[in-house]
Amino acid sequence: MPETLPVPVAPAALQDNDRVTAGRALADALDAAKAFALAEKSDATRLAYRRDFDHFTGWCRGVERSPLPAEPATVAAYLADLARSGLKASTIRRRLAAIRHAHKLSGIEPPTGAEPVRAVHRGIRRQLGTRVEQKAPATASAIAAMLKRIDATTLTGKRDRALLLLGFAGALRRSELVGLNVEDLVPAREGLLIQIRRSKTDQEGAGHEVPIPHGTKLKPVEAVRQWLAAAGITTGPVFVRVRRGDRPTAERLTPQSVALIVKARAKAARLDPDQFAGHSLRAGFVTSALEAGADVFAAADQGRWKKLETVREYDRRAKAFKNHAGKGFL
Repeated sequence: MPETLPVPVAPAALQDNDRVTAGRALADALDAAKAFALAEKSDATRLAYRRDFDHFTGWCRGVERSPLPAEPATVAAYLADLARSGLKASTIRRRLAAIRHAHKLSGIEPPTGAEPVRAVHRGIRRQLGTRVEQKAPATASAIAAMLKRIDATTLTGKRDRALLLLGFAGALRRSELVGLNVEDLVPAREGLLIQIRRSKTDQEGAGHEVPIPHGTKLKPVEAVRQWLAAAGITTGPVFVRVRRGDRPTAERLTPQSVALIVKARAKAARLDPDQFAGHSLRAGFVTSALEAGADVFAAADQGRWKKLETVREYDRRAKAFKNHAGKGFL
């Protein structure tokens, strides 16, 4: 038994301390919950939603209406104003999604599900159409034409050559391409195995492994190795900005950079740059593969397409004239 007894603490003091501790724990948990909720969407999606909701907020300020919570009539009027201004149906749909997402994050029932809003949106889609503008695929022949116009003696030329070929051979999305680190490139006897840590269809980060063969014509693996060796890159981002004077930086390229590079190289090859974008590399691979007689399932597997119908649509376009009904008499 101890020689002295501990001094008792007043119950009220204990309750106050416990209340403060509990309040802090709850605040920390709420902050963590908010962070996890935000992580539901990709960085690119969150940025697009933020910009779209900022636009909606500015519009509401101009007409003296509340953006959050917003009334269905306010959202319906906003959509109609966007349509009258000439905005594409796809952009209007994204802004509607941003409004819905902002309300859900705030624990508020979204006004976007109200019938007046849905009716206006249906009318806009009917009048403006819902067809997405398709960019030209950077097929194997288009890639070859671009490569001929690249000065591979410069560091920028080596980088762009490697970027075009790796994006094409891997059927990579822009974000996947610029998100690659040297550590994600695993050498193999047949070429490279690329580790895609996270992608548009893999937000939970399960990962994908994409094989890149050495090749005998375009030789994508050789182009990547030449770029990394010339830039002295041994770790970190694979594709970085290059300063004037052919000096590499540690700054990773952005998805938009991919689109600009593709357009610039298409223009240099005397192709219409307006017809090409970052997605052209991914679309170009599947189009070239199907034109060459590749199995639809194999093409879908390389591009990690979950919906086979997407690949079949590329297949239909690739073979549009091969089995044309009027082939024998037109």
